[in-house]
Amino acid sequence: MPNSAPFSYSGDATREISFPLGGIGTGSIGLSGGGRLIDWEIQNRPAKGITNGLSHFAVKAEQAGKVLDARILNGPYLGNRTGDFPADTSRNFGFGARRDSLAGMPHFARNSFEGRFPVAKLDFDSPEFPGTVTLSAFNPFIPLRDRDSSMPVAMFEIAFTNPTDAEITYSAVGVVGHGLHPPTKAGRVNRKGTTGVKVSTDEPDTTSPDYAEIVLATDSPVTSRQTHLYRGHWFDALEVYWKDLHRPGVFAERDYGNSDMAGGMGRNRDSSLVAAHVVVPPGESRTVRFALSWYAPNFRKYWITPVWHFRQPSAAVGQWKNWYATEWTGAETVAAEVLSRWAELREETLAFRDAVYGSTMPLPVLDAAAANLSILKSPTTLRLEDGTFYGWEGCHPTAGSCEGSCTHVWNYQQALPFLYPALERSMREADYKYNMNAAGGLSFRLSLPLGTNYTTERPCADGQFGNILKLYRDWKLSGDTDWLRKLWPAAKRSIDYAWSPENPDRWDPERTGVLWGRQHHTLDMELFGPNSWLTGFYLGALKAGAEMAEAMGEPETAADYSAIYERGRSWVDQHLFNGEYFVQDIDLSDRSILTPFVKGELAVGVLGDTVDQLYWSAEHNELKYQMGGGCLIDQALGQWHATLYGLGDVLDRDKMVSSLKAIYRHNFKARLGDIYNPCRVFDMDDESGTVIATWPDDASKPAVPVPYAQETMHGMEYAFGQMLMAYGMLGEGVTVTAGVRDRYDGAKRNPWNEIECGSNYARSMASWGAMVVLAGFSVDARRGHIGFAPKLQAGGVFRSFWSGGNAYGTVEFAGNKMLLGVLGGDLDLRSLGLPPASGMASGVRRAGQAVPHEAGTDEVCFADLRLVGGDTLELDLPGFDLLTLPELVTL
Repeated sequence: MPNSAPFSYSGDATREISFPLGGIGTGSIGLSGGGRLIDWEIQNRPAKGITNGLSHFAVKAEQAGKVLDARILNGPYLGNRTGDFPADTSRNFGFGARRDSLAGMPHFARNSFEGRFPVAKLDFDSPEFPGTVTLSAFNPFIPLRDRDSSMPVAMFEIAFTNPTDAEITYSAVGVVGHGLHPPTKAGRVNRKGTTGVKVSTDEPDTTSPDYAEIVLATDSPVTSRQTHLYRGHWFDALEVYWKDLHRPGVFAERDYGNSDMAGGMGRNRDSSLVAAHVVVPPGESRTVRFALSWYAPNFRKYWITPVWHFRQPSAAVGQWKNWYATEWTGAETVAAEVLSRWAELREETLAFRDAVYGSTMPLPVLDAAAANLSILKSPTTLRLEDGTFYGWEGCHPTAGSCEGSCTHVWNYQQALPFLYPALERSMREADYKYNMNAAGGLSFRLSLPLGTNYTTERPCADGQFGNILKLYRDWKLSGDTDWLRKLWPAAKRSIDYAWSPENPDRWDPERTGVLWGRQHHTLDMELFGPNSWLTGFYLGALKAGAEMAEAMGEPETAADYSAIYERGRSWVDQHLFNGEYFVQDIDLSDRSILTPFVKGELAVGVLGDTVDQLYWSAEHNELKYQMGGGCLIDQALGQWHATLYGLGDVLDRDKMVSSLKAIYRHNFKARLGDIYNPCRVFDMDDESGTVIATWPDDASKPAVPVPYAQETMHGMEYAFGQMLMAYGMLGEGVTVTAGVRDRYDGAKRNPWNEIECGSNYARSMASWGAMVVLAGFSVDARRGHIGFAPKLQAGGVFRSFWSGGNAYGTVEFAGNKMLLGVLGGDLDLRSLGLPPASGMASGVRRAGQAVPHEAGTDEVCFADLRLVGGDTLELDLPGFDLLTLPELVTL
């Protein structure tokens, strides 16, 4: 971690921080490590480095009619003092520190930043200011409650502590710029319990894609306001504002009553101000609250779908409402609801945070799991008008990166299904309704608007079969067999596509259980011939498909899938393991492998060349972009999915252990500065990481190997680390995870922005899987089951957050007792799995009252037991001692 205190940053370690504050699918505002409001990404697209004029918070202390001190509520400025490229003209590079950073205004000498997502807390200190100031910021993050977690708002609490022997009147001042599409106007917000200002586009047509609103409001009983800061030229607005801030008492209102289009070199755009005033007695503290809400209701498709993704080039057309615009009528109603429900939303959000960070996980694992939840609150995510969840892969600076809830990227993330399962299920529904052709081929990108039905050049094998595995997971998490029944016909067709005569890529025409043909994948090219990576997905889909077919009353289909699975598993076991790890079975010199794919429409490749041009190197007389005998980080990714979802072994266990050890031995690099990397550079010098592919000395290596081979894609690293943990190599798994998070220390990179193909990259949410693996968490809501088999302990205690089965909470093992707590949702519990060697429970209690149960070996069964938020189940396990379990380690 950056400082000695976990999750705390100070000094240079605050330099790169931008902590996203916003709802799921609403966009966000970044809170910098020094308390500045940066990255205003609230108008339906990313906006890295874009601020909203002079927006900031400031504080003032006064006593006996005299101002003791006033300053901007920011810490030291750590940006480029020559200037910044994304800033406005004449305020950018070469013009000094960004004017909108307010670096030239007095601010606090020191600050620290504690980031335990979803809550940030900044402590400020300066010798000139009488007292200390703490700024806390968050957006509601409450598992299962996707409405409350999708509010377009940032919530701020500013706490003053008076250390003197006399009362002090403190003022917290919020200034919001008019950075919306010009012209803008401002007005007063006056509701019961809510005082503020509203800035909006001066546009009579509220269905315009440019229409937007921002509201800054407080529920403080004593307030003042300036609907407009002084409107002059040059630097007049800040000049007059600074005088107003240093004048004793409340602010005098200023309202010009008309709209404004100004800005640029001559003067600032307009700004508005809301202040909360509070008297703090000696030795006491008081807190004021601000809601900063926004409303850009009309999402317009602003990008042109490129040929790289889809067969059909499309124009930038289509407009729809954001989901939040169907739930709230404007930014004012959002702010009013938030202020009226503040205590509830805060309490539930902090309860989630404390449960997660109270887990006895290794710090790098916990850091990775929790920090990457921020991706859900970034512009990477959208919620379409009907509530469907949609995701980019990540973010370019001013546009989404790689559209379409890309199946082979979103395959990795595990946060949404366990925390917001209804939103995850909406992704399955959209794919199977809008994204599949008649033969069963699934486009790996979902086109917008929904129903346009553009198709990618070909289905990708990992996305196609990953969706089946995720459907199986989502069914077990929800227990909703009726939901599965609606999607089953499409899912079944998707499995059968492997051997369909209409599959031009000829994956498995002979139903062998092995993928043979042309296989598109997440590294953006195609493998030819058998390999454990993509065939592992296929085997997992067949095994999950057999179980789902049985539940759908199709025993013949289930038997068919099972037979194909067994054939494939046996073939992989015999032919794809080289004695150390799993490989691709291919003769790189055999050009005829391409022959079935060189005619007709199949000649169109992902880069626009023919198959032969893409995949044959005449100079080297061999195939390009293959793995050959290489050691691939994802060679057993299908088993990772199977492990997380309780599907059991897909690949031979002993061979899995050997392969994982080989990947760690060959691909994990303690110092990446010694490894050549012609690809994207996500790490360097003394940083460590696990590269995608290596070729040990005796391995056959293509002259032109699979793309990205030398990169470290973080989601892949997390999945690999979790497999190490699952197979007993805890230290190695933690080391792999720490290698990623050490790069994001606040000084070198932003801890809440893991990158790959852009910022806030979705694949990194694979990190949440560690919460499942290390708890040994199993869930099957179909039969009312959850279970735990922890992999580690700390000082004789194991404690973890859990979520699944329509509820969430905490679990703790200490001594010979187990505590299962429910924080939210309803847990219908008929079976509770216990760690191996636990023996039989001798007592079960809820609120001190005995609970009828049937104790079995490593399991306790109940008849219709429902646990709700606030309930705790206590179990006596007289035969259990955490310290004696052989697979556990002390951290």
